[in-house]
Amino acid sequence: MLLERSAIKAYIAALAILVAGAVGFRLLIAQLNIHLLKEAVDLRRPLDSIPTRIGRWERIGSDSVFSDTLIEELGTRRYLDRIYAVDGDPAKGALHVHIAYYTGTIDAVPHIPERCWAVGGLELTRNSEGVEVDIDRSAWRSPRDTSDPFRAAYEVVSLTDPVTAEIEEVVMPRGGISMTTIEFQDPKQPQRRQVGGYFFIANGGIARTSYDVRALAFNLSDRYAYYCKIQITKSGAVPGADDSLLEPFKKDASEILGGLVPHLMRCLPDWPAWEKRSKEASAE
Repeated sequence: MLLERSAIKAYIAALAILVAGAVGFRLLIAQLNIHLLKEAVDLRRPLDSIPTRIGRWERIGSDSVFSDTLIEELGTRRYLDRIYAVDGDPAKGALHVHIAYYTGTIDAVPHIPERCWAVGGLELTRNSEGVEVDIDRSAWRSPRDTSDPFRAAYEVVSLTDPVTAEIEEVVMPRGGISMTTIEFQDPKQPQRRQVGGYFFIANGGIARTSYDVRALAFNLSDRYAYYCKIQITKSGAVPGADDSLLEPFKKDASEILGGLVPHLMRCLPDWPAWEKRSKEASAE
């Protein structure tokens, strides 16, 4: 009987310690303004509102619609999968553009070409490497209203709405674009190459790798989080077995991204506004 009472007392004491520890941990987290679980941030516009013509690049065919199985593998229903060609003619050059948006998810990063292309039977010819992409930033400028310290930290671009003709000031992401690139070949046609390059935009900044995404989108002090993967693929033939499609890919990716990024940022969350909202909520 005494043993049972001692066991009950020990159980109650242990339970009390656990409850006190849990409550104390939550109070400490709140006091330090730490957010382990991020709140979701919705897109401002659907990704398929990105223009079907960007400079001399014009969409061919219809945007891809994934099956439920592919969507489950992708991890999101908010995506754009589209092929652009120069003047709408694949013979002049074509690019496969894939964009996927994530928010309100566990700390995870979507699948990348290194995995899926190898599974598809292609052979690696060039390992993953970081490639700087020099896009046209001539239209990027400081915001007209610099009274908002959150917005003043970013550059903006003015876009004209094709329907209302209203001019909108769109916030551009921080940092230069560095893409992770990788090249594969078809073993049955060794001179046929496929180059993929991808990067991420996360919480208003540009990230090249999944580790960079975690640093931007999963900062403990941020209340909200999102990230978006932008992947561009180019296929084509090379003259010889030792040649690469990387340089033509860089040229085409640089050209299309110069026009694509502003329209993509028009769809993504206006991050300075969310930074301000997070700051105000923390101060309450």
